[in-house]
Amino acid sequence: MAIPDTIEAIAEEAAQWRRHLHQYPELLFDLPMTSEFVAGKLRSFGCDEVVTGIARSGVVAVVKGNLGSGRTIALRADMDALPMAEQTNLPHASKVLGRMHACGHDGHTAMLLASARHLASARDFAGTVVLVFQPAEEGGAGGRVMIEEGLLERFGIDEVFGMHNEPGRPVGSFAIRPGPMLAAADRFVITLRGRGGHAASPHEARDPVLACAHLVTALQSIASRHVDPFDPVVVSVTHMAGGSVEALNVIPETAVIGGTIRTIDPATRQAVEQRFRDIVTSTARLFEATAEIEWRPGYPVTVNDPAMTTAAISAASRVAGSDRVDGNCPCTMGAEDFSYMLEKRPGAIIWLGNGDSAGLHNPAYDFNDNAIIHGVRYWTTLVNERLASAAG
Repeated sequence: MAIPDTIEAIAEEAAQWRRHLHQYPELLFDLPMTSEFVAGKLRSFGCDEVVTGIARSGVVAVVKGNLGSGRTIALRADMDALPMAEQTNLPHASKVLGRMHACGHDGHTAMLLASARHLASARDFAGTVVLVFQPAEEGGAGGRVMIEEGLLERFGIDEVFGMHNEPGRPVGSFAIRPGPMLAAADRFVITLRGRGGHAASPHEARDPVLACAHLVTALQSIASRHVDPFDPVVVSVTHMAGGSVEALNVIPETAVIGGTIRTIDPATRQAVEQRFRDIVTSTARLFEATAEIEWRPGYPVTVNDPAMTTAAISAASRVAGSDRVDGNCPCTMGAEDFSYMLEKRPGAIIWLGNGDSAGLHNPAYDFNDNAIIHGVRYWTTLVNERLASAAG
């Protein structure tokens, strides 16, 4: 009987996989090279089943334990990159102009691949592990699409677990909380239509830029004056456009603003949307303009199951020591489409320390390869604890 590779040896090799993936980032559902790389590795590890093409480019592998039957748990990693230019000047920097792994999905994929290799080699558990490599986390709701295509039922998944790196948290440490872990994220685009004219005669026009300026300020009253201060809400206007720098003496017909709204409580989410619509409509009317609202519902709140959170804390504590596991970390206003899986099955997502790196979605960010071994140990420990015996 072959002796399973040590986790240390696998993690060292996984760093090379991670750097390869980092150099060839792909976006959303269009992940041909990434999916091929992942599927090829999984087949070489001897997984019982490797399925491709779920949600176009998703890859799913199945590994059955040697200790009898039991529950089926899923471990999920995201694979897609971001449409932004890298500014790290690292030897393994992105070779694709205008794309980079700025959120660490290359590291998440490498850690889950390494875990798959160890689990397929050792098989020292009862039950089944389903390894889910998901496309389109960055705005494409790939997790939701995988669910819609029957992921959970097809593989008989009972529980789901996720992991995401966290810059600023020490390498080798973990953080998690029961209940809401990440926010819901909705987006909006508002087109204000007035009446154009000469900038020297503003009284003859109906200036949509002025309406936009007031609207940006008015929208901030949602969080400051219409929501309980202990109920987190973020309203961020991130885009504003109107007129042309080539015609600064022209009041334009239209102006556009866009942004995002983050909430934690579902009831607050609904109430905030209604208040948003009221403010936009009223402000436009105040300046004799009209407003077209494009509301783009985003990912729901990511909610960790309390019992699964306890299981995650137990596994992380065995890996890092209880003093390096924060079991009640603050909720973040970022968003995750792992939320869709947690709506359908009990599970939890945990933060993994990435050390003193640049922040997520920053052009200077890079996943910390020193975190890989800790992530692999967490995944394999979690499997061994959740699938410890045939009794489940």
